[in-house]
Amino acid sequence: MPGFDRGAAAAQADASAAGWEAEAGPGGAILLFGRDGPFHASCGGLADLAQGLRITPDTAFRWASITKQVLASLVVREGPDLEETLGGHIPGLSPAVGSVTIGHALGMTSGLPDAMEAAWQTHVPPTTAMSRAMLFDFVARLPALNYAQGTEISYTNTGYRLLQHLMEARLGEMGEVWQDRYFRPLGMAGTRFPEDWTDPVPGLARGYWRDGQGRWHEGRYGPHFSASGGLAGSARDLAAWLAALLAGSGSLVGTLEALSAPRRLLDGRETAYGLGLGRSPLGGHRMFGHGGSLPGFKNHVLLSRELDAGVVVLTNREETDSLGLALSVMAAGLGLPPAPPPAAGLLGPGLYAAADGGPFWIEVTADAVSFLGTQERLYAGGDGWAVSCSPYMWIRLRQDGPAIEGEVNHAARRFLPVGEAACDPAWAGEWRHEEFGAAFRVAEDGGSIRMGAGPLQANMPLTPLGAGRAVFRRADGPWAQRPCLHFQGGTARIVSNRCRVLDFHRA
Repeated sequence: MPGFDRGAAAAQADASAAGWEAEAGPGGAILLFGRDGPFHASCGGLADLAQGLRITPDTAFRWASITKQVLASLVVREGPDLEETLGGHIPGLSPAVGSVTIGHALGMTSGLPDAMEAAWQTHVPPTTAMSRAMLFDFVARLPALNYAQGTEISYTNTGYRLLQHLMEARLGEMGEVWQDRYFRPLGMAGTRFPEDWTDPVPGLARGYWRDGQGRWHEGRYGPHFSASGGLAGSARDLAAWLAALLAGSGSLVGTLEALSAPRRLLDGRETAYGLGLGRSPLGGHRMFGHGGSLPGFKNHVLLSRELDAGVVVLTNREETDSLGLALSVMAAGLGLPPAPPPAAGLLGPGLYAAADGGPFWIEVTADAVSFLGTQERLYAGGDGWAVSCSPYMWIRLRQDGPAIEGEVNHAARRFLPVGEAACDPAWAGEWRHEEFGAAFRVAEDGGSIRMGAGPLQANMPLTPLGAGRAVFRRADGPWAQRPCLHFQGGTARIVSNRCRVLDFHRA
């Protein structure tokens, strides 16, 4: 087994940070660590563009979904059995939501619609303030699951949000529990668990996104933070957590094994996601880690026990390929190319729709695919397959004549090119979701949709896919959504990657 060249990994990290430094815009911190703690730090760019504050290893960032492994650690240590259901512990959940097991909720195989994605489908954009009580009431009433739990994988924050309610009923306020169990013993003095985007966090970098004219803007996020993604702290603190996880020391004895153990679908197939940790392949090695994204922040961590090494990537710029950057640093330490060969040319570019008439679609570009509006970079996987490296957007596709077939998130899919298709005037009119008080209107020719409340209403063109399907695009700051409308008689379902359950009916 080849060793890990710490110097080569450090040089790669330095090169990435140097690019941020040369641009003199937002940037990030990259820390390399082993079981004994950090051994190299590379920083570049500015934490605050207005004040010109430089990023250091002690600059605080929003960790976003890297938080999930901390909650999962607590659940496996002090929570109920993974086979017990959410409804068995949390009153007031709909039958569908309550039926989900704790193991499926942690392992991204629950089928639970994502809270933010579902809210956006009811015209609440992600910059809108939503309290914890509002969000709980909303997700508790979700009428169905995206798919039968245990049959595929789809990233969702909802299970982790609900598990915070469950664990706090057992142990007390989550932030203080984490401080007591983990952060104070590990010396993570700067780590915080804010409840809202506006809550002060000492030394926190501002997150930025760049518009089409190259101008930087600060990101904003409205919903209440939860244990699915609320932690904030420095790269040094995060490296301390991960080093303890890698070493299995103190209160984290056996935790890495529990979080990274293979999880399986109901048919026995293994997924690439454990409990708050995913698996990304790199050469012949398994890297365990997780990403995190909030408006203006893109992060990723990877670690390997066999190499006694890992990397923290925290950035305050939206366009960062944080997984790719983390993989390139670890690859340098192994003497591997910075990335697998791209999938360019393996799949025909263009728009494709599900062959069975369902509301699923992909759009292929040179080396990436967008599935239900979520884009993922693709690499050559051998024998004509185009594959992803993401544990929570697992893709394996190949060209079959004019069609593209394979698996997306472990569900078999076959897509056909979208040929001549037209919007249908029969779609025209107002469509309502009475339970959540939302509505939209399709123009008389069926060619556009008007959606939103008050001055937030917008007209968006519909792109027809055939068989009663059409997609549209909307954006809120750096985040975009491309839902599919699936019209079936008097029902129109809005379908996106993370929410596929909301049916609107003719007014």
